[in-house]
Amino acid sequence: MFHQSLDYSSSIGYIEFEDGKSANKWVHHNEVAKVKKAKNLDRKALESKFLGSMLGCALGDAIGELAFRYTTEDSLYHAIDEASILRYTDDTAMMIGIAQVLCQNGDLDSSSLGNRFRGNFKKEPWRGYALGPPQIFSLTEKGYSYTQAAQMLFGGKGSFGNGAAMRVAPVGLYFYDSPDLVEKVYVSAEVTHTHPLGKDGAAVLAKAIAEVINCKRDSDLSPKTFCDDLSPVAATSHFSEKIYDICNFVVTNSSRTKSAKELGTNVTAHGSVPFAIFCFLKNRNSFENCLQDAILAGGDRDTIGAMACAVSGAHLGVEKLPADWLEKLENVSYMRELAVKMAELKKGLPCK
Repeated sequence: MFHQSLDYSSSIGYIEFEDGKSANKWVHHNEVAKVKKAKNLDRKALESKFLGSMLGCALGDAIGELAFRYTTEDSLYHAIDEASILRYTDDTAMMIGIAQVLCQNGDLDSSSLGNRFRGNFKKEPWRGYALGPPQIFSLTEKGYSYTQAAQMLFGGKGSFGNGAAMRVAPVGLYFYDSPDLVEKVYVSAEVTHTHPLGKDGAAVLAKAIAEVINCKRDSDLSPKTFCDDLSPVAATSHFSEKIYDICNFVVTNSSRTKSAKELGTNVTAHGSVPFAIFCFLKNRNSFENCLQDAILAGGDRDTIGAMACAVSGAHLGVEKLPADWLEKLENVSYMRELAVKMAELKKGLPCK
């Protein structure tokens, strides 16, 4: 969620974009190679990971929003204990929108997704949306397509904010074994974010989620191998370089403060997605520790929490999420239904 206005034109001049063809070719072969491995997941395990990711994302968002007011661990945990409901923001609302389209259509297209985003926004405009989505929705009512409207933002450059990444969990889950993962991510992103960095952030985070779906929960991920698998997905030099930094910071056990300063905790994709992935990798066996690092470093707390915890939840499964937090999470039953239906669709099973 955006908490400040940005001058997106300030850094456009020095951004160099690499040829994405080799990355896409790698994604195709890598994903195909892992289909056999992924198919070994039984229904229960797949549901647990889908639930863990979506509910983890929502918890990271809701508790991250609390962390804007309660900035220390003690005060935050006290606030969680005292809260009767953990209320999420636009981050989770838009994640739900993607899941709704996937459950309804079994695929993504910009028109259906944009219409769902717009409909959900009109029902709940108070969720904390940035200025971009309402502007896009207004332009589509004048005859522009969603991607055309999104491209018109920020002087025709499009947004490279983290909005496409914050909501991408259902895409990473549903297409975790697909050679078209990155293509589907771009479809989900371009409804609001057409800048290459905005799309790249969503693709890297979705790939992180897909990778942990393919891992056993009790296995110890190798940070180097994990980052090596993410790197070819990055289509921009900004993300390629920061993925390398992520690995170094995890291996050297860098502090939260130092890593946040170097990787960034702002509202841009390249200034937040890398830190979210660092928080997961550093705390890959603990959902709560991942959340703490993600939201107590300052900056765009709710969105970084949502992104980091979407990966953590997908890795650990829903059983590792604090049950008392889930009981307080707003609309948790409906999000459970969406996650289970997505898992059932992936397994080709009749939906409950």
